[in-house]
Amino acid sequence: MAEFTMPSLGADMDEGTLQEWLVRPGEQVQKGDPVAVVETAKSTIEVECFETGTVGKLLVEPGTTVPVGTALALIQPTAQEPRKAEKPRKREKPISPRRTEAKRPTRQAPQRTPAPTRPETTAGRPEPPAAHEHERGHIEAGPLLRHLAERRGIELETLEGSGPGGRVTRTDVEQAAAAAEAAAAPSRVRATPLARRLAAELDVDLTTVTGTGKDGAVQASDVREAAPGPATTAAHARHVTAPVRPSEDRSAAMRQAIAGLMARANRDIPHYYLSTLVDMATAMDWLHEHNRRTPVGERLLPAALLLKAAALAAQEVPELNGFWTDDHFTAGDGVHLGVAVSLRGGGLVAPALRDADTLELPQLMTDLKDLVARARTGRLRGSEVSGSTITVTNLGDQGVEAVFGVIYPPQVALVGFGRVVDRPWAVDGLLGIRPVVTATLSADHRATDGAVGARYLTVVDRLLQNPEQL
Repeated sequence: MAEFTMPSLGADMDEGTLQEWLVRPGEQVQKGDPVAVVETAKSTIEVECFETGTVGKLLVEPGTTVPVGTALALIQPTAQEPRKAEKPRKREKPISPRRTEAKRPTRQAPQRTPAPTRPETTAGRPEPPAAHEHERGHIEAGPLLRHLAERRGIELETLEGSGPGGRVTRTDVEQAAAAAEAAAAPSRVRATPLARRLAAELDVDLTTVTGTGKDGAVQASDVREAAPGPATTAAHARHVTAPVRPSEDRSAAMRQAIAGLMARANRDIPHYYLSTLVDMATAMDWLHEHNRRTPVGERLLPAALLLKAAALAAQEVPELNGFWTDDHFTAGDGVHLGVAVSLRGGGLVAPALRDADTLELPQLMTDLKDLVARARTGRLRGSEVSGSTITVTNLGDQGVEAVFGVIYPPQVALVGFGRVVDRPWAVDGLLGIRPVVTATLSADHRATDGAVGARYLTVVDRLLQNPEQL
């Protein structure tokens, strides 16, 4: 069996606390599925599985703090041969109903031809519905409906279809699932082990709790929200002292982690700093015109242009996109842009926009909003808090005009952007007022020299003068 271990979710992480299991032994998991919730000094993170297979044994109990690399569970990988054999079946599902439906008019044509005889043969009427009853379980339901029924535990053959010709509809499946859930015993409620133990501690009926986990599973956070106020304080403090720290302790731990990492970065990394002013007139005009033609919910912010320019420049100047490890530079496998996000309770995290240089601006804007929202609610995934190849910090929304950051090891560069401000600016010998932004670069002198950094900022400037190319 393969070991699922405590992952390293950043250069400043030496250990983590397993807060909650999202799977149970015997459950099937796919590579990339979240299987556990891990608390680090900075945030609470959903950790994905690295194997496709069956969960074997859970080796670590929730609330346990273990070092990075400790085995948390055993997973039996799925054999490759069965997986290959299943592929044709998946393709057959959508094809089979179409073929059958295509043949159905040919079969029914002889039945519809003697139309005058139907009124005379009243006793023959029940037979066609019986034929439909037989076909409904195998033919009348499309692949999406079959998948929904399978996921909700409903047998299509047992349903009375309300659609044309007795066809089973999505509403029929959902109503049957709702009826089955209402009649189900409390023990059948999908809930994580920690949620069940916490519900027993806080005297919460799981059948009354709405789950927010995978497939509607009740999680520990759902139980805490449903618990009555007075009981929550006593029982919660007694049960979850280890898995959930008080906010004061978490803030102190985060500051301690940031302090240790930044002190090490300043001590070990020989920084050099560069800055330049970028004329944003063309970029802002393009942005205003784009937003004028775009629905409100899909409009772009200046940050999207700055991030895309930083990512494309990192692709063009790859010496700044990677890591310094074992006394040599290793280029990144793509431009995974770390975005510094300030947290409401203090501190910051820098989750990654993966392959940011390949994202179209609308998609980058959408991904950025989603990433920031989940970072501030503690819903990041493990793959998002590790693997950044270069980091960008933007304090323009805080009114700052320039920021010189500290490199996040083992990266070799950090890009900073300030607020877009109006400044006197000469163009073709004429003085005018134009929007400008200060772009800065903090770089590792072990990996590059100032000439490389200057080339990077020049590329950022050039890209922002041609926003249509972003």
